[in-house]
Amino acid sequence: MYPQNMFFSSESVTEGHPDKVCDRISDAILDECLLQDKQSHVACETFISMGLVIVGGEITTNSFVDVHELVRRHVEDIGYTDPQYGFDMHTCAILNAIHAQSPDINQGVSKKGGRIGAGDQGLMFGYATNQTPELMPFPITMAQKLAMRLTEVRKKGILSYLGPDGKSQVTVEYRDGRPVRVQHVVIAAQHTREVVSKDGRHMCEDAKQQIIREVVEPVLRGYLDKHTRYTVNGTGVFLIGGPQSDTGMTGRKIIVDTYGGWVPHGGGAFSGKDPTKVDRSAAYMARYIAKNIVAAKLADECLVQLAYCIGLSEPLSVMVSTFDTGAVTDEKLAQLVRKCFPLSPKGIIDHLQLLRPIYAKTAAYGHFGRNHLDFTWEKTDKIAELRHVLKRI
Repeated sequence: MYPQNMFFSSESVTEGHPDKVCDRISDAILDECLLQDKQSHVACETFISMGLVIVGGEITTNSFVDVHELVRRHVEDIGYTDPQYGFDMHTCAILNAIHAQSPDINQGVSKKGGRIGAGDQGLMFGYATNQTPELMPFPITMAQKLAMRLTEVRKKGILSYLGPDGKSQVTVEYRDGRPVRVQHVVIAAQHTREVVSKDGRHMCEDAKQQIIREVVEPVLRGYLDKHTRYTVNGTGVFLIGGPQSDTGMTGRKIIVDTYGGWVPHGGGAFSGKDPTKVDRSAAYMARYIAKNIVAAKLADECLVQLAYCIGLSEPLSVMVSTFDTGAVTDEKLAQLVRKCFPLSPKGIIDHLQLLRPIYAKTAAYGHFGRNHLDFTWEKTDKIAELRHVLKRI
């Protein structure tokens, strides 16, 4: 798929990044709707700026959501609890602009007999590779773990001067198609004034070394060497962060959410959408398919594309590519997919148990590659069936 010898970079962001705050709020509203009414149809968007949160979108539900209380609770959990971070859950203004879903869309989704049509047209991709135990590309896996570790050392008080906002980026060297070392690590970490140099222009060197020691080395140990370069807060200081420094919107970190740019993403974002929206549910199914194919050792890497039309239950197309690593032809694997996996919106929802309040957990650090019990699309429970059915095709 790529040159055997190359450098490849992926990035991630922490849960305090403005876009991720928006993803979290949108998914938390979805969770609350599903908790009270599993038939909720939700397309929720959030916009955040200095001192302001706007929640909007189309929601049809029998549930009641106290949007103001929910927003403040999740902003507090993320860590925006002090004015020194430029955004404060106690004082931010919250506007609710939610309205009902279009009846034109609803009649295409809700079918007689309990069938569900796709909530929109679109194309979705899923991918897996044996580069990592998570069956994910190595660069995005490491970038996500760095972002998670940045949050962990903040919340545990290991590095008490850190703020909620942060980013990571990893440049990985590949040789003979495998990741062998990390060439460059970039960390952007919001911080307080206590670690600013006397001239006010730089984060002090001791703090930078602490971040390398406490965040980077535990995650990337074994892939760092004397030639690895580190950039911590490349602009000098990162005092003004979060919504004070940058507006946030739901769905703007789709590459962080998926495969770090290693493969195509597809047509839409995930957060704030109930699983009748195939942007989300079919992307989860495509990942589930690809992961099981690789876990069954039917390929070293696998890309799956599914395409849907609004109102129709079955996919318009199913494509499988193993980039010449498959144990059988890609065409045969595509046949296998149709036989072994439910691909209608209702089939996907039922099989992956998607009508549960699980989505706020997905909002940061990637929807894929985390073996959380609620992330059913990460299971590898189809291995035996795939191998058995393949013998009969």
